[in-house]
Formats: sequence, C-alpha cells, structure tokens
Amino acid sequence: QVQLVESGGGLVQAGGSLRLSCAASAPSFSNYAMGWFRQAPGKEREFVAGISWRGESEDYADSVKGRFTISGDNAKNTVYLEMNSLKPEDTAVYYCAAQLARGRTWVGYYPYEYAYWGQGTQVTVSS
Repeated sequence: QVQLVESGGGLVQAGGSLRLSCAASAPSFSNYAMGWFRQAPGKEREFVAGISWRGESEDYADSVKGRFTISGDNAKNTVYLEMNSLKPEDTAVYYCAAQLARGRTWVGYYPYEYAYWGQGTQVTVSS
C-alpha cells in the first residue's frame, strides 16, 4: 500500500511561485512513476506533470511547460512540483499520484493510469 501526502499549497498572487511536495510511504519508492494532476471546480481532473521511474523521463501539460518543474528525491521518498509565473487559471486542487513503473521512461497522462492518490492541496492564484 502506498500513501501520499501533499503539502505546499496556498494563496499566491499572479506571477508568484509555489512549491508543492508529495511525501510517499512506499517500499522501493524509486520503482514508482509519479504524476501531478489538478482539478478546478466543475472541470475534470487533468494531467499537469509526470516523472518516470528513477527520473529518466518527465513531461508536462502544454499549459504549464516552461513554468512548472517536477522533480524527485528518492532518499526522501518525495516528489516536488515547482510552480513559477503562476496564473489565475492555475487555480485548482493539485493531486499527487503514484503508479508502479511500467517501463523506464513511462509517464502516465490519465488519472486511470495511477493506482495511488493523495488527498490534494489547494492552490489559489489571485489576479
């Protein structure tokens, strides 16, 4: 069983930055691919960023490319999402997700591809 706990959300002005953290309790954390998703009110949960097993590959939604960075620290069993140049449209609940890796460069882009989820952390960007 994998447990994920997100932190770091909050209220920030447009143009500001936040760093989200996702702490995982899992044996062999480095065997998992990790993803960040977000869900705004009335919208479906969408892919934001993903990183493959042992960080060999990463990918981002077009809407956040160049502004967000995903990274992992296997020693701390933690994955991060550094968010810069935040926009009001980034406002959402952000979720961390984990899936036992399906390949060295595998990144999942859809919620159904991940078996484990955190409880979410709210990010609000004011204009």
